[in-house]
Amino acid sequence: MNELAITHVDVLGTDTIKRDATIIVNKGYITDIVDSKNTIEASETVDGKHMLAAPGLVNTHTHIAMGLLRNYADDRDLMDWLENAIWPAEAKLNNDVVYWGTRLGIAEMLRSGTTCFSDMYFFMDQTAKAVDETGIRAVLSRGLAGVSPTADQALEEQKQLFLDWNGHDNDRIKVMLGPHAPYTCPDDFLEKVIALRDELNAEIHMHLCETKGEVDNVIKATGKTPIAHMNDLGLFDNGCLAAHCVHLTDEDMNIMKEKNVRVAHNPQSNLKLASGIAPVPKLLNKGIIVGLGTDGSASNNNADMLEEVRLAAMLHKGNTYDPKVVPAATAWAMGTVEGAKALSYKDLGKLEKGYRADIVLYDVSGMHWMPRYNDLASLVYAANSSDADTVFVAGKCLMKHRELLTIDEEQLRFEMEKAQKVFE
Repeated sequence: MNELAITHVDVLGTDTIKRDATIIVNKGYITDIVDSKNTIEASETVDGKHMLAAPGLVNTHTHIAMGLLRNYADDRDLMDWLENAIWPAEAKLNNDVVYWGTRLGIAEMLRSGTTCFSDMYFFMDQTAKAVDETGIRAVLSRGLAGVSPTADQALEEQKQLFLDWNGHDNDRIKVMLGPHAPYTCPDDFLEKVIALRDELNAEIHMHLCETKGEVDNVIKATGKTPIAHMNDLGLFDNGCLAAHCVHLTDEDMNIMKEKNVRVAHNPQSNLKLASGIAPVPKLLNKGIIVGLGTDGSASNNNADMLEEVRLAAMLHKGNTYDPKVVPAATAWAMGTVEGAKALSYKDLGKLEKGYRADIVLYDVSGMHWMPRYNDLASLVYAANSSDADTVFVAGKCLMKHRELLTIDEEQLRFEMEKAQKVFE
């Protein structure tokens, strides 16, 4: 008998909508999508009437526990925000605070239809524990700063995180190495990171070319852009997820294409911190994989990927005077299947036979969905994250009719009140 059948649901495909269909799920994968006229026996049946089934959104870059610092220090540029507000606050973090901050971010993500995220932060074993308990999918990196007095200890923690969690639960949890950025990771430290990468056969997740100041400083110190310099160090040789990539040259993009550097584009964070607008149309035209991320508390939005998809679709139209430069289908792909590719998942981000069963059922009964000429366009331009009604990860239901099944919301609210006092 099949494990799960989602019946009478409209299914968002790559090019078409399958109306009144049944999605069949076994062992965490979609095994078939058939007409609902067929009788399907399953241990669990979910009625998808008045719902649109879509792949779960993939958040390629966040610092999930930083939701604890939402509204803590707004309206500053990046370095002022980091040096004078965030880094001093982060010195107060501990295992317990990060654990509950992570559960807060996961709750927000599930409620908004995000089923997978890539995180770089501290106390990452607690993050992994929260991910494991709640059932969401994640790619985790221990943030590494070579200028820190605990840099070598952090490298050991990163190694242990990889050994403990990489590949857990059929790759529901994966681990990358997380050197923070060029301005916190001197070359001699990056050489240690690269050596650890080679030892573990791991990939790297790093902030690159986020601000013009960062780029100018690296050029001043090395005579090369951050992309060219990291390439010369060998950072890209085993796979790299580069967050932000706002200030790039054409030569940078040629290197990124050659070395398969994937980009985590964070439009809201970049706008709020006045970092600039990434050259997404050029990156896409080069054939570079671009996913979307929410970044940390800078965006005040640690979870709502639907807003990132909408902004990605709209941001570049006025910049190029071409309304088709990032159409709805491209933006949606950046938030789903392209984001999955950015995290090295080859079977995630689509609702097709053989793909992982990370599925969101959107309630399409609201007036803002009417009339239903084009559900994909409605998802990108009109839908609300609160339309996410039911969420599955690896075929397991984590939210049903807006009720979180793996997170106690009352306890979470209580823990947030306690955590806030740490930073006041």
